[in-house]
Amino acid sequence: MVVTGASPDVLTRAPASIPGASDPRPPVDVEAPDQGDQDSDQSLYLIGRPPLKDFLRFVKNHGVNPPGQAALTDAWQAAREVVRRLEAEEAGVADAPPIGKLGPEYEPLLIEFLKDPLVHYGFNTVPTEVAIVELDRMVVYQEHIDVTHSRRLEQKLDAIPSRTELFRTCLPYDHPQPPVKWSRVSQGKFVFVSPSNDLRLLGPMALRPGELKDAPGGNLVGVAGVSVGFGSNFMNAIYAEQRLILNNGSHRAFTLRQMGVTHVPCIVQHVSSRDELEVVASSAVRRNPDLYLKHARPPMLKDYFNPQLRMVMPVHRRLRQVTVRIEVEEDFVPAL
Repeated sequence: MVVTGASPDVLTRAPASIPGASDPRPPVDVEAPDQGDQDSDQSLYLIGRPPLKDFLRFVKNHGVNPPGQAALTDAWQAAREVVRRLEAEEAGVADAPPIGKLGPEYEPLLIEFLKDPLVHYGFNTVPTEVAIVELDRMVVYQEHIDVTHSRRLEQKLDAIPSRTELFRTCLPYDHPQPPVKWSRVSQGKFVFVSPSNDLRLLGPMALRPGELKDAPGGNLVGVAGVSVGFGSNFMNAIYAEQRLILNNGSHRAFTLRQMGVTHVPCIVQHVSSRDELEVVASSAVRRNPDLYLKHARPPMLKDYFNPQLRMVMPVHRRLRQVTVRIEVEEDFVPAL
């Protein structure tokens, strides 16, 4: 990682300076349930970009007393017109965003951060640096934001976060684990459940007999397993084709911008080809890279704060579930 140079003089400014928002708090665009309702949250959805069917499906499946399909379609079409206007007025706004180097005042925090094994294991594929990035210039692929979760994050921060608090919020070193439960529900089926959206499949793994404390009966040869857990939770972005795409940390980026923070520390992965992009980017970016890298006006983080490009609505509270099924086949094949 390369970290040199000076950081910006100002990392925060008054919340009223957030572009496109008349109120520093997200407006509730659909009537919210009673405050005492413990089974619903507030969700923000970016509208105005295809496909409309995904938005309608999201509202139908998750919305609490949502508007009718005609009203939702009208709102989407109106936002689509705003998107077309922005394509002309802000063409190229996402190109070549500045990436500032961390100054010496960050050195103690950086030394502590670089000791984390997750940094070395998770960011060793392409050239990487820890840098200062401008939130409003970042391209985003996440269509919806959990506003309720964002408010909980904001309550944990000072009204004007210090540099230390910003650094440790964006690049946490302690990795607190969200609540999670898991159990074996049948012979070859395991279910993991958590309120955190970060619960995920980490990948397959192989263990040798000597690596197990309690081995099952029989003459053990090896164990093929599937690991489930949480990601590194570092705010990170991909710099590709002169675009900076927010790859992880959408809720923290939204929360900090909501509070008036304009620049944040971030891990930046420099991608030089579409092949490398296939390795480090999210599935959404991999499916449609031209939308984020070639479109004159891609979806950007500042769009979350434009009332014409979003709908905030109450949604049913959900838990994240990961199901692992183990299937074993035993057979004989002809000898060679």
